[in-house]
Amino acid sequence: MTDGRGRSLRILVAPDSFGGALDSVGVAAAIAAGWSSVRPNDEILRRPMADGGEGTLAALADALGEAAEVRSVETTDALGRPASADWLLLDEGRGAFVEMAAASGLARLAPEERTPDNARLASTRGTGDLLRAALDAGVERITVGLGGSATTDGGSGLLRSLGARFHDGSGQALPEGGGALARLGSIDAADLDPRLAEVKLVVASDVTNPLCGPRGAAATYGPQKGADAAAVAELDAALATYGRAIEAATGRLVADLPGAGAAGGTTAGLLGFTSAVVRPGVEVVAELVGLAAALETADLVITGEGRADEQTLQGKTAMGVATLARPRSTPVVLLCGALGPRAEALDAATSLTVVQPIIDRPMELAAAMAATERLLIAAAGRLARSVGVGLELARA
Repeated sequence: MTDGRGRSLRILVAPDSFGGALDSVGVAAAIAAGWSSVRPNDEILRRPMADGGEGTLAALADALGEAAEVRSVETTDALGRPASADWLLLDEGRGAFVEMAAASGLARLAPEERTPDNARLASTRGTGDLLRAALDAGVERITVGLGGSATTDGGSGLLRSLGARFHDGSGQALPEGGGALARLGSIDAADLDPRLAEVKLVVASDVTNPLCGPRGAAATYGPQKGADAAAVAELDAALATYGRAIEAATGRLVADLPGAGAAGGTTAGLLGFTSAVVRPGVEVVAELVGLAAALETADLVITGEGRADEQTLQGKTAMGVATLARPRSTPVVLLCGALGPRAEALDAATSLTVVQPIIDRPMELAAAMAATERLLIAAAGRLARSVGVGLELARA
Protein backbone atom coordinates (compact mmCIF):
# COMPACT_ATOMS: atom_id res chain seq x y z
CA MET A 1 0.00 0.00 0.00
CA THR A 2 1.27 3.51 -0.80
CA ASP A 3 0.14 6.98 0.22
CA GLY A 4 0.76 8.71 -3.11
CA ARG A 5 4.17 9.94 -1.98
CA GLY A 6 5.89 6.56 -1.85
CA ARG A 7 5.49 3.24 -0.11
CA SER A 8 3.84 3.04 3.26
CA LEU A 9 5.79 1.89 6.28
CA ARG A 10 5.14 -0.40 9.18
CA ILE A 11 6.06 1.47 12.36
CA LEU A 12 6.52 -0.34 15.66
CA VAL A 13 6.04 1.98 18.64
CA ALA A 14 7.48 0.38 21.78
CA PRO A 15 8.35 2.99 24.42
CA ASP A 16 8.86 2.94 28.15
CA SER A 17 7.07 5.43 30.38
CA PHE A 18 8.25 9.00 30.85
CA GLY A 19 8.54 8.71 34.62
CA GLY A 20 6.24 11.02 36.54
CA ALA A 21 4.77 12.49 33.35
CA LEU A 22 3.13 9.82 31.17
CA ASP A 23 2.90 6.05 31.32
CA SER A 24 4.04 3.91 28.41
CA VAL A 25 0.49 3.49 27.11
CA GLY A 26 0.12 7.25 26.91
CA VAL A 27 3.58 7.66 25.38
CA ALA A 28 2.82 5.10 22.68
CA ALA A 29 -0.52 6.75 21.91
CA ALA A 30 1.08 10.19 21.61
CA ILE A 31 3.84 8.95 19.30
CA ALA A 32 1.31 7.13 17.13
CA ALA A 33 -0.88 10.23 16.92
CA GLY A 34 2.01 12.46 15.94
CA TRP A 35 3.26 10.09 13.27
CA SER A 36 -0.19 9.49 11.79
CA SER A 37 -0.84 13.22 11.54
CA VAL A 38 1.94 13.39 8.95
CA ARG A 39 1.87 9.92 7.37
CA PRO A 40 -1.70 8.67 7.85
CA ASN A 41 -1.33 5.64 5.57
CA ASP A 42 1.53 4.06 7.47
CA GLU A 43 0.65 1.05 9.61
CA ILE A 44 1.39 1.61 13.28
CA LEU A 45 1.69 -1.24 15.75
CA ARG A 46 1.76 -0.15 19.39
CA ARG A 47 3.59 -2.25 21.94
CA PRO A 48 3.98 -0.10 25.07
CA MET A 49 6.76 -1.51 27.20
CA ALA A 50 7.77 -1.70 30.86
CA ASP A 51 10.33 -3.45 33.03
CA GLY A 52 7.97 -5.40 35.28
CA GLY A 53 7.38 -2.58 37.77
CA GLU A 54 4.53 -0.14 38.15
CA GLY A 55 2.69 0.40 34.87
CA THR A 56 3.52 -3.00 33.42
CA LEU A 57 -0.02 -4.31 33.84
CA ALA A 58 -1.45 -1.36 31.90
CA ALA A 59 1.18 -1.77 29.18
CA LEU A 60 0.39 -5.46 28.78
CA ALA A 61 -3.36 -4.88 28.73
CA ASP A 62 -2.98 -2.24 26.02
CA ALA A 63 -0.54 -4.25 23.90
CA LEU A 64 -2.46 -7.53 24.11
CA GLY A 65 -6.00 -6.15 23.80
CA GLU A 66 -8.60 -8.91 23.92
CA ALA A 67 -5.91 -11.51 24.57
CA ALA A 68 -5.58 -10.15 28.11
CA GLU A 69 -8.49 -10.28 30.52
CA VAL A 70 -8.36 -7.80 33.40
CA ARG A 71 -9.60 -9.29 36.64
CA SER A 72 -10.10 -7.52 39.96
CA VAL A 73 -9.58 -8.68 43.53
CA GLU A 74 -10.76 -7.12 46.78
CA THR A 75 -7.67 -7.06 48.93
CA THR A 76 -5.64 -4.70 51.12
CA ASP A 77 -2.99 -2.08 50.43
CA ALA A 78 0.43 -2.03 52.08
CA LEU A 79 -1.03 -0.53 55.27
CA GLY A 80 -3.83 -3.10 55.53
CA ARG A 81 -6.65 -0.90 54.27
CA PRO A 82 -9.31 -2.34 51.94
CA ALA A 83 -8.34 -1.94 48.29
CA SER A 84 -9.29 -3.23 44.87
CA ALA A 85 -6.43 -4.41 42.65
CA ASP A 86 -6.24 -5.84 39.14
CA TRP A 87 -4.33 -8.74 37.65
CA LEU A 88 -4.28 -10.15 34.11
CA LEU A 89 -5.41 -13.53 32.83
CA LEU A 90 -3.37 -14.38 29.73
CA ASP A 91 -2.92 -17.03 27.07
CA GLU A 92 -6.51 -18.32 27.11
CA GLY A 93 -6.41 -18.92 30.84
CA ARG A 94 -3.04 -20.62 31.01
CA GLY A 95 -1.03 -17.65 32.23
CA ALA A 96 -1.35 -14.72 34.60
CA PHE A 97 0.46 -11.47 35.28
CA VAL A 98 0.50 -9.97 38.76
CA GLU A 99 1.87 -6.47 39.34
CA MET A 100 3.03 -5.99 42.90
CA ALA A 101 2.41 -2.24 42.76
CA ALA A 102 -1.28 -2.86 42.02
CA ALA A 103 -1.89 -3.91 45.61
CA SER A 104 1.25 -3.13 47.60
CA GLY A 105 2.46 -0.09 45.68
CA LEU A 106 3.95 3.09 47.06
CA ALA A 107 1.64 5.09 44.81
CA ARG A 108 -1.29 3.97 46.97
CA LEU A 109 0.16 5.90 49.91
CA ALA A 110 -0.17 9.66 50.14
CA PRO A 111 3.15 11.50 50.59
CA GLU A 112 2.35 12.25 54.23
CA GLU A 113 1.79 8.52 54.85
CA ARG A 114 5.36 7.65 53.88
CA THR A 115 6.65 7.74 57.44
CA PRO A 116 9.21 5.65 59.37
CA ASP A 117 6.45 3.91 61.32
CA ASN A 118 4.54 2.98 58.17
CA ALA A 119 7.76 1.82 56.52
CA ARG A 120 8.11 -0.65 59.40
CA LEU A 121 4.46 -1.76 59.18
CA ALA A 122 3.95 -2.04 55.39
CA SER A 123 3.03 -5.54 54.22
CA THR A 124 2.90 -7.44 50.92
CA ARG A 125 -0.21 -9.40 51.92
CA GLY A 126 -2.24 -7.80 49.13
CA THR A 127 0.15 -9.13 46.51
CA GLY A 128 -0.29 -12.59 47.98
CA ASP A 129 -4.05 -12.22 47.53
CA LEU A 130 -3.47 -11.49 43.83
CA LEU A 131 -1.31 -14.58 43.50
CA ARG A 132 -3.98 -16.69 45.17
CA ALA A 133 -6.61 -15.35 42.76
CA ALA A 134 -4.42 -16.41 39.84
CA LEU A 135 -3.95 -19.86 41.38
CA ASP A 136 -7.72 -20.14 41.89
CA ALA A 137 -8.15 -19.45 38.17
CA GLY A 138 -6.16 -22.59 37.42
CA VAL A 139 -3.28 -20.99 35.56
CA GLU A 140 -0.10 -22.86 34.75
CA ARG A 141 2.24 -19.86 34.72
CA ILE A 142 2.37 -16.69 36.81
CA THR A 143 4.63 -13.75 36.14
CA VAL A 144 5.09 -11.41 39.09
CA GLY A 145 6.23 -7.91 38.18
CA LEU A 146 8.18 -6.30 40.99
CA GLY A 147 8.81 -2.62 41.52
CA GLY A 148 7.16 0.41 43.01
CA SER A 149 6.41 -1.31 46.31
CA ALA A 150 5.75 0.45 49.60
CA THR A 151 7.09 -2.52 51.55
CA THR A 152 10.26 -3.84 53.18
CA ASP A 153 8.87 -7.05 54.64
CA GLY A 154 10.79 -9.57 52.55
CA GLY A 155 7.57 -10.82 50.98
CA SER A 156 6.48 -12.21 54.34
CA GLY A 157 2.99 -10.73 53.99
CA LEU A 158 2.65 -12.38 50.59
CA LEU A 159 3.63 -15.73 52.11
CA ARG A 160 1.20 -15.24 55.02
CA SER A 161 -1.62 -14.72 52.54
CA LEU A 162 -0.74 -18.06 50.99
CA GLY A 163 -0.61 -20.01 54.26
CA ALA A 164 2.80 -19.52 55.85
CA ARG A 165 2.99 -18.64 59.55
CA PHE A 166 5.58 -16.48 61.28
CA HIS A 167 6.40 -16.89 64.98
CA ASP A 168 8.63 -15.10 67.46
CA GLY A 169 11.11 -16.88 69.71
CA SER A 170 8.32 -17.86 72.10
CA GLY A 171 6.18 -19.38 69.37
CA GLN A 172 3.72 -16.50 69.31
CA ALA A 173 2.39 -15.17 66.01
CA LEU A 174 4.23 -12.12 64.72
CA PRO A 175 2.37 -9.05 63.51
CA GLU A 176 2.85 -8.08 59.88
CA GLY A 177 5.46 -5.73 58.48
CA GLY A 178 9.20 -5.69 58.06
CA GLY A 179 9.88 -4.22 61.48
CA ALA A 180 8.34 -7.21 63.26
CA LEU A 181 10.77 -9.56 61.52
CA ALA A 182 13.43 -8.44 64.02
CA ARG A 183 11.68 -10.73 66.51
CA LEU A 184 11.25 -13.62 64.06
CA GLY A 185 12.04 -16.98 65.56
CA SER A 186 10.70 -19.43 62.97
CA ILE A 187 8.70 -19.77 59.78
CA ASP A 188 6.14 -22.56 59.44
CA ALA A 189 5.44 -23.31 55.76
CA ALA A 190 3.53 -26.56 56.33
CA ASP A 191 0.27 -24.97 55.16
CA LEU A 192 1.75 -22.93 52.32
CA ASP A 193 -0.51 -23.29 49.27
CA PRO A 194 0.70 -26.50 47.54
CA ARG A 195 -0.21 -25.08 44.14
CA LEU A 196 2.86 -22.85 44.38
CA ALA A 197 4.97 -25.96 43.83
CA GLU A 198 3.04 -26.84 40.68
CA VAL A 199 2.84 -23.50 38.90
CA LYS A 200 5.69 -22.00 36.88
CA LEU A 201 6.52 -18.76 38.69
CA VAL A 202 8.64 -16.04 37.08
CA VAL A 203 9.78 -12.91 38.88
CA ALA A 204 10.29 -10.00 36.48
CA SER A 205 12.85 -7.65 37.99
CA ASP A 206 15.98 -5.77 36.94
CA VAL A 207 17.14 -5.14 40.51
CA THR A 208 20.45 -6.80 41.47
CA ASN A 209 20.62 -5.74 45.13
CA PRO A 210 21.08 -8.39 47.84
CA LEU A 211 18.68 -8.65 50.75
CA CYS A 212 20.79 -6.84 53.35
CA GLY A 213 23.78 -4.56 53.78
CA PRO A 214 24.79 -1.23 52.24
CA ARG A 215 23.21 -2.21 48.91
CA GLY A 216 20.34 -4.12 50.47
CA ALA A 217 16.61 -3.56 50.27
CA ALA A 218 16.33 -1.29 53.30
CA ALA A 219 19.40 0.84 52.65
CA THR A 220 18.75 1.33 48.96
CA TYR A 221 14.99 1.67 48.76
CA GLY A 222 13.81 2.24 52.32
CA PRO A 223 14.21 6.04 52.32
CA GLN A 224 11.86 6.51 49.36
CA LYS A 225 9.26 4.49 51.30
CA GLY A 226 9.51 6.78 54.32
CA ALA A 227 12.23 5.08 56.36
CA ASP A 228 14.62 7.39 58.20
CA ALA A 229 18.14 6.34 59.22
CA ALA A 230 16.89 4.56 62.35
CA ALA A 231 14.15 2.70 60.46
CA VAL A 232 16.59 1.70 57.72
CA ALA A 233 18.94 0.19 60.30
CA GLU A 234 16.06 -1.66 62.01
CA LEU A 235 14.66 -3.00 58.76
CA ASP A 236 18.08 -4.10 57.53
CA ALA A 237 18.69 -6.03 60.75
CA ALA A 238 15.18 -7.51 60.56
CA LEU A 239 15.76 -8.70 56.99
CA ALA A 240 19.01 -10.32 58.06
CA THR A 241 17.07 -12.24 60.72
CA TYR A 242 14.51 -13.13 58.07
CA GLY A 243 17.21 -14.47 55.75
CA ARG A 244 18.53 -16.74 58.48
CA ALA A 245 15.01 -17.97 59.23
CA ILE A 246 14.44 -18.82 55.56
CA GLU A 247 17.66 -20.82 55.55
CA ALA A 248 16.62 -22.67 58.73
CA ALA A 249 13.18 -23.47 57.28
CA THR A 250 14.19 -24.46 53.75
CA GLY A 251 17.94 -24.91 53.60
CA ARG A 252 18.08 -22.18 50.98
CA LEU A 253 20.61 -19.38 51.45
CA VAL A 254 18.90 -16.56 49.60
CA ALA A 255 20.05 -13.38 51.35
CA ASP A 256 23.13 -12.81 49.19
CA LEU A 257 21.61 -13.77 45.87
CA PRO A 258 21.63 -10.94 43.30
CA GLY A 259 18.16 -9.43 43.19
CA ALA A 260 17.04 -10.84 46.55
CA GLY A 261 16.47 -7.27 47.74
CA ALA A 262 13.98 -6.40 45.00
CA ALA A 263 10.67 -4.91 46.17
CA GLY A 264 11.73 -4.74 49.80
CA GLY A 265 13.14 -8.27 49.75
CA THR A 266 10.06 -9.90 48.22
CA THR A 267 12.29 -11.82 45.83
CA ALA A 268 14.07 -13.39 48.81
CA GLY A 269 10.78 -14.71 50.15
CA LEU A 270 9.72 -16.10 46.79
CA LEU A 271 13.10 -17.74 46.14
CA GLY A 272 13.06 -19.22 49.63
CA PHE A 273 9.64 -20.85 49.51
CA THR A 274 8.75 -21.36 45.84
CA SER A 275 10.41 -22.54 42.65
CA ALA A 276 10.42 -19.00 41.25
CA VAL A 277 13.07 -17.92 38.79
CA VAL A 278 14.17 -14.31 38.33
CA ARG A 279 14.45 -12.83 34.85
CA PRO A 280 15.14 -9.32 33.52
CA GLY A 281 11.86 -7.47 33.42
CA VAL A 282 12.22 -6.03 29.93
CA GLU A 283 12.87 -9.50 28.48
CA VAL A 284 9.80 -10.92 30.18
CA VAL A 285 7.55 -8.07 29.04
CA ALA A 286 8.93 -8.28 25.49
CA GLU A 287 7.96 -11.95 25.38
CA LEU A 288 4.51 -11.36 26.80
CA VAL A 289 3.66 -8.64 24.25
CA GLY A 290 5.15 -10.55 21.32
CA LEU A 291 7.76 -7.90 20.56
CA ALA A 292 10.01 -10.22 18.57
CA ALA A 293 7.20 -11.17 16.20
CA ALA A 294 6.26 -7.51 15.76
CA LEU A 295 9.87 -6.68 14.89
CA GLU A 296 9.92 -9.21 12.04
CA THR A 297 7.90 -6.95 9.76
CA ALA A 298 8.74 -3.51 11.17
CA ASP A 299 10.45 -0.97 8.92
CA LEU A 300 11.18 1.37 11.82
CA VAL A 301 11.06 1.10 15.61
CA ILE A 302 10.33 4.09 17.83
CA THR A 303 11.08 3.64 21.51
CA GLY A 304 11.26 6.21 24.27
CA GLU A 305 12.10 7.07 27.85
CA GLY A 306 12.06 10.13 30.07
CA ARG A 307 15.80 10.71 30.21
CA ALA A 308 18.48 9.17 28.00
CA ASP A 309 22.00 8.93 29.40
CA GLU A 310 24.73 6.38 29.89
CA GLN A 311 22.40 4.39 32.18
CA THR A 312 20.22 3.74 29.14
CA LEU A 313 22.92 1.36 27.97
CA GLN A 314 22.72 -0.69 31.19
CA GLY A 315 19.68 -2.79 30.33
CA LYS A 316 16.93 -0.17 30.55
CA THR A 317 13.74 -0.80 28.60
CA ALA A 318 14.62 1.31 25.57
CA MET A 319 17.93 -0.50 25.14
CA GLY A 320 16.19 -3.85 25.55
CA VAL A 321 13.93 -2.95 22.61
CA ALA A 322 16.89 -1.79 20.55
CA THR A 323 18.88 -4.93 21.31
CA LEU A 324 16.05 -7.12 20.08
CA ALA A 325 15.91 -5.09 16.86
CA ARG A 326 19.66 -5.31 16.20
CA PRO A 327 19.76 -8.79 14.54
CA ARG A 328 17.12 -7.63 12.07
CA SER A 329 19.02 -4.43 11.23
CA THR A 330 15.83 -2.48 11.88
CA PRO A 331 16.53 1.21 12.55
CA VAL A 332 15.59 2.33 16.06
CA VAL A 333 14.81 5.89 17.09
CA LEU A 334 14.82 6.79 20.78
CA LEU A 335 12.66 9.78 21.70
CA CYS A 336 13.52 11.11 25.15
CA GLY A 337 12.42 13.90 27.41
CA ALA A 338 15.99 15.04 27.97
CA LEU A 339 19.61 13.99 27.63
CA GLY A 340 21.31 13.18 30.93
CA PRO A 341 24.91 12.83 32.11
CA ARG A 342 27.36 11.41 29.57
CA ALA A 343 24.61 10.98 27.01
CA GLU A 344 27.31 11.09 24.34
CA ALA A 345 27.88 7.41 25.14
CA LEU A 346 24.64 6.74 23.29
CA ASP A 347 26.25 7.88 20.03
CA ALA A 348 28.40 4.77 20.08
CA ALA A 349 25.46 2.43 20.67
CA THR A 350 25.09 0.49 17.45
CA SER A 351 21.59 -0.62 18.44
CA LEU A 352 20.30 2.97 18.37
CA THR A 353 20.08 4.80 15.06
CA VAL A 354 18.97 8.18 16.41
CA VAL A 355 18.52 9.60 19.91
CA GLN A 356 16.24 12.64 19.78
CA PRO A 357 15.05 14.83 22.69
CA ILE A 358 11.46 15.97 22.30
CA ILE A 359 11.92 19.44 23.83
CA ASP A 360 11.25 22.08 21.17
CA ARG A 361 12.33 25.17 23.12
CA PRO A 362 14.00 26.02 26.46
CA MET A 363 11.67 25.24 29.36
CA GLU A 364 11.74 24.33 33.03
CA LEU A 365 11.45 20.65 33.98
CA ALA A 366 7.99 21.06 35.50
CA ALA A 367 6.69 22.73 32.35
CA ALA A 368 8.26 20.07 30.13
CA MET A 369 6.71 17.25 32.17
CA ALA A 370 3.29 18.91 32.02
CA ALA A 371 3.63 19.24 28.24
CA THR A 372 4.97 15.70 27.63
CA GLU A 373 2.04 14.52 25.53
CA ARG A 374 2.11 17.60 23.27
CA LEU A 375 5.89 17.41 22.92
CA LEU A 376 5.77 13.73 21.98
CA ILE A 377 3.08 14.30 19.35
CA ALA A 378 5.08 17.15 17.82
CA ALA A 379 8.36 15.23 17.94
CA ALA A 380 6.83 12.17 16.28
CA GLY A 381 5.40 14.41 13.58
CA ARG A 382 8.82 15.93 12.91
CA LEU A 383 10.33 12.48 12.78
CA ALA A 384 7.73 11.33 10.26
CA ARG A 385 8.49 14.33 8.03
CA SER A 386 12.21 13.59 8.22
CA VAL A 387 11.64 9.97 7.26
CA GLY A 388 9.44 11.11 4.39
CA VAL A 389 12.24 13.32 3.10
CA GLY A 390 14.63 10.39 3.32
CA LEU A 391 12.29 8.21 1.29
CA GLU A 392 12.00 10.93 -1.37
CA LEU A 393 15.78 11.24 -1.58
CA ALA A 394 16.14 7.46 -1.83
CA ARG A 395 13.86 7.48 -4.88
CA ALA A 396 15.61 10.43 -6.52
